[in-house]
Amino acid sequence: MEFKDYYKILELTPEASKDDIRKAYRKLARKYHPDVSKEKDAETRMREVNEANDVLRDEEKRAAYDQLRTNVSSGGAAPGPGWDRGFEFAGGEGHSPNDAEFHDFLSSLFKQAERQRRGPGADPRQGGGQAYKGEDHHADIEISLEDSLNGVTRELGLRSVQLDAQGRSQLVNRTLSVKIPVGVRAGQMIRLSGQGMPGEAGGPAGDLFLTVHFATHPIYQVQGRDLSMKLPVTPWEAACGGQVHVPTLQGEVEVSISAGSQPGSKLRLRGKGLPGEPAGDLYLVLDVVWPPATTDAAKAAYQALAQAAPFNPRRHLGVQG
Repeated sequence: MEFKDYYKILELTPEASKDDIRKAYRKLARKYHPDVSKEKDAETRMREVNEANDVLRDEEKRAAYDQLRTNVSSGGAAPGPGWDRGFEFAGGEGHSPNDAEFHDFLSSLFKQAERQRRGPGADPRQGGGQAYKGEDHHADIEISLEDSLNGVTRELGLRSVQLDAQGRSQLVNRTLSVKIPVGVRAGQMIRLSGQGMPGEAGGPAGDLFLTVHFATHPIYQVQGRDLSMKLPVTPWEAACGGQVHVPTLQGEVEVSISAGSQPGSKLRLRGKGLPGEPAGDLYLVLDVVWPPATTDAAKAAYQALAQAAPFNPRRHLGVQG
């Protein structure tokens, strides 16, 4: 996801005043409003202008956005897919980071600050000093496949938006110790009781729900509890069969390759996927890898193979050679 520079969209600098923002919005709204604009991309530009204005005209939203923008402009990595992991979201059941738009993210992020601004005991539906349970928070946690296999305790850093004593928005960091259960799956939620938003007027704190994501693995792909991997084999192993060694999460095993195996053939190793009831399986997809003909001996061997095993792989295309 490309990071959006709201100041650039409104043709302003970060030092712009409230009045500057209001004037810039009115100017651009007249230029890009679909009802009056002749610009080809008017609808898209107007949507961006509205989004930028919604954030920058609100002091709290602007304060948090400025902190995020400073990280990018000072050399921090520009946010990509999943960039909002590490933030806590109030309410709801989270969202898919790949599909989320930036203004949706900010809207969720500032629910906590808005509740803080109303003060203890305040409720939008009824007044008084009644005790209310704090809102549940949701965040993402990324773990390795090995974490799911073994079950571990991880330190998780999170950020949320809170108001300081002057009522200004600020990003607050905290670190939690999270126990990863054996066999946890991608998309599963881990509940941390009492780690959400504090309660109001003596009410209990909300809970924190962590949605599990697996980090990209250099070997395995994940489908539920099942794993798959490409297994490189030599042409002679595929043609003649043989025994090869294969890495699994549980350790190295020996596998039989059947004679005459073709590229893309699959082998199934039961119970060698992620743990569970039942445990997942590991699927091996054969990938025939040919040695390079970079020496005279290797070239001679290929020429000898061509003589010993004449073969036209294009026969079905109706051509001679």
